Amino acid sequence: MADIDITREDGDTKGRYVYRPAAGGEEAELTFSKVSATRIIVDHTGVPDSLRGQGIGQALSLRAVEDARANGVKIIPLCPFFKAQAQRHPEWGDVVEL
Repeated sequence: MADIDITREDGDTKGRYVYRPAAGGEEAELTFSKVSATRIIVDHTGVPDSLRGQGIGQALSLRAVEDARANGVKIIPLCPFFKAQAQRHPEWGDVVEL
């Protein structure tokens, strides 16, 4: 997953992590809403069929966890995909509220 380049886009109340294929085409994203300065809700992960099976959804989730750790933020997982990833990764328990 080291070669999966993910960009973070931040707005006032919402944000997203985006993967854009080098060859162009549809992008994958993980979206979140900011509840407070220290809590976000991950509400959607979308990976187009053309990108499935490449670990992109997992990479998006991991980037959100890494950023949450670095910034002292807790994640509330409403997205079923992200929640399933968090359940598979108990080491994320320091930032994910299951």
